[in-house]
Amino acid sequence: MGARTVTIAEDRDGQRIDNFLLGYLKGAPRSLVYKLLRSGQVRLNGGRVKAERKLEAGDQVRIPPVRLEEAADRGTPARGLMEALEASIVFEDARLLAINKPAGVASHGGSGIAFGAIETLRALRPRESLELVHRLDRDTSGLLLIARKRSALTELQALMREDGGRAGGIRKRYLALLAGRMPDGVMSVDASLHVGLRQGGERHVQVNPSGKRSLSHFKVLERRGGQSYCEVRIETGRTHQIRVHARHIGHPVAGDDKYGDETANKRLRDQMGLRRMFLHASTLEFALDGGASPYLLNAPLSPELVDVLDRLA
Repeated sequence: MGARTVTIAEDRDGQRIDNFLLGYLKGAPRSLVYKLLRSGQVRLNGGRVKAERKLEAGDQVRIPPVRLEEAADRGTPARGLMEALEASIVFEDARLLAINKPAGVASHGGSGIAFGAIETLRALRPRESLELVHRLDRDTSGLLLIARKRSALTELQALMREDGGRAGGIRKRYLALLAGRMPDGVMSVDASLHVGLRQGGERHVQVNPSGKRSLSHFKVLERRGGQSYCEVRIETGRTHQIRVHARHIGHPVAGDDKYGDETANKRLRDQMGLRRMFLHASTLEFALDGGASPYLLNAPLSPELVDVLDRLA
């Protein structure tokens, strides 16, 4: 197939071009989409374009020839994964779908992962047009929001759009077990984060004044076995934000292999059976229709995390 020129419809007005391409080129790895943009192979109204550029109705987007794996080539998600994702649905209405994503399942495919949560849900519901509203780290469990209608996706993206460095109208709360004894009260962490790439393309995030402003609030719910069970509220949605901020204050997330304490992780694994990162997206609160339709979504802790808490008591 040769190059294609696509005219942007009105319902895509305001969408970032990278997100448009990820939806248009279904099955294309994210790395390929960004490579096409960086190399100038994608053209907007005849000129080069950056990934963050927002489209307008009537724009002309030239998309170069891209060979995508057909569904038959990629196969279908494993039956166990499909059953797990179907069982993980905690909320559904005409516009939205929310799942309690299991730890170990990626939000989307790529980097050697054929099927993430969104691809699996699309396989479960082939007649629907499902789009991820946001992402969770692979090792983080909890609420993952999927739009069933384009209008809901557009409104939710507007709510998530940052205003002065803070996430807009979506309030996110997490539950986390942090190593060590946190002080009483709420500890707010206002520390800018910079995303770097290690050899091999792995993302690594560090506190750095030249990064993007990031704000997290840690509140101790209870202390168990020398550890701190906390509620974490975030006002910005940076990559690995909670994990890096927790490390920054000297209380890394339990079970975090990337930013955590190796000795503490081993002790919790051997003595308490913690074999994953103890970070869970528990609550999402927002309103659609200009504030007229409020949503409050909750996802319970998985049994294996409840068991760890019980053993720590």
